[in-house]
Amino acid sequence: MTDQALVELAFTMLEKSYVPYSRFPVGAALEGTDGTVYTGCNVENAAYGSTLCAERTALVKAVSEGCRSFTRLAVVGNSADYCWPCGACRQMLYEFAPDLEVLVARQDHTFVKYTLRQLLPQGFGPDSLA
Repeated sequence: MTDQALVELAFTMLEKSYVPYSRFPVGAALEGTDGTVYTGCNVENAAYGSTLCAERTALVKAVSEGCRSFTRLAVVGNSADYCWPCGACRQMLYEFAPDLEVLVARQDHTFVKYTLRQLLPQGFGPDSLA
C-alpha cells in the first residue's frame, strides 16, 4: 500500500468519529509489519478524560488482535492544518514502534512524513525501565 493510500484509508474513518463536544473528527490507519491495517476514529465522552483519540483506537484494536509491531501510521483531520498526534498517542505508539513512520495529513489530503522518534525525541519506552 502506498503512503497516499494509507492516508486515504484514514480519511474514511472521519465519518465514523463520535465527536459531539469538539466537532473535530480524526481518523487513523495503522499498518502492522505483516501489512494488516487497523483503523480508528476518535470517540469522545461527556467525561472528557475518557475520550479516545483515533490513533489510540487503532492501536488498541491492533494489540487486541495480536499485533505488536508497526511500520506506518496515517493521521488525518478535517482541518486546513496538519492533524498532529497528541502526546499521549505518541507515548502509546512509542511503546510498540519507536521507529514508526507517521504520515500527518490535512483536509486537502496532502501530508508530511516524520518518524515517531522525531515527534517524540528522548521517548520513554520499555528499555527505559531496564
